[in-house]
Amino acid sequence: MKIGILTHHYINNFGAFLQAYSLQQAVQDLYPDDEVYIIDCINLKHFIINAGGWFRFYKNKENLSNWFQKIRLPWTFAKARKKYMNLTHICYDAKGIEKLGLDYIIVGSDEVWNYRETKGNAKVKFGIGLNNEKLIAYAPSVGQTNDLEVPDYVKQGILKFKAVSARDALTEKLAENIRGEKIERVVDPTFLSKIPVEPVASVKKPYILFYYCDGLPVEEKNKIFEYAQKNGLAVYGAGECDKHYTSTTVNLTPFQWVWMFKNASYVVTGTFHGAVFSMLNHRQFACYLTNPSRIKKVTSLLEEFKLDSRSL
Repeated sequence: MKIGILTHHYINNFGAFLQAYSLQQAVQDLYPDDEVYIIDCINLKHFIINAGGWFRFYKNKENLSNWFQKIRLPWTFAKARKKYMNLTHICYDAKGIEKLGLDYIIVGSDEVWNYRETKGNAKVKFGIGLNNEKLIAYAPSVGQTNDLEVPDYVKQGILKFKAVSARDALTEKLAENIRGEKIERVVDPTFLSKIPVEPVASVKKPYILFYYCDGLPVEEKNKIFEYAQKNGLAVYGAGECDKHYTSTTVNLTPFQWVWMFKNASYVVTGTFHGAVFSMLNHRQFACYLTNPSRIKKVTSLLEEFKLDSRSL
């Protein structure tokens, strides 16, 4: 049997890479005698916008040294995908996927059903154009939604799946309304597999770790830096850079990124997978959330694990 996973594996994002890798490993463990692939289906618009974003220079936050490390990250991700993902031949649409001769396609996880997102949304992730395979959705997320404005292709597509689960409350509600059945809530794939770690040689002392706290007030960030200085802690970013950090740790492999969470004294994050890897590694952490999509999906995650107090 040939099983393909259709997800946002191609963007240069640590959470996106790790959820795809973890789902691949989990399915292969369940079906050791079958062929399990990541479908190398590229949404060119999404890929180009994501890759290009790493070349922006933020003068108030970065210096040239930071930037030169940051622009190498897309190549670091490309090497990791080639090494750790069992990729199919590259394709760009449903017709290309059909030619792969897969028996099952698993769509998920991450925001693969975010139909309101203008860059990464693709009808194929709702099964549109996929007629020769059995379709399963594992832990998809819609990001944010409005029940009154659900496109017809979303409704038609979700009805095509043999089995549907959801990663968060919004996706669960949407799928239940469309399918008229109880939808099971499941964990992100990163909870399902043991993920290896790779040490970061430049990190020598205990530290506070930041991971994308967009909008965190300067005075609050300064308080954290003052606390770190008083308590002999360094401050680093997990795959992000800021000229105020102790040193630059932006050009990380995905498994070095996991190591940074595993060894942090404290974590401050504004993302779903920042919260996930703080939890997986039993770290003290706080979530500062400003993005509407992240507020909903991270809040749903924290509520499920009874960690509501970690959200600021």
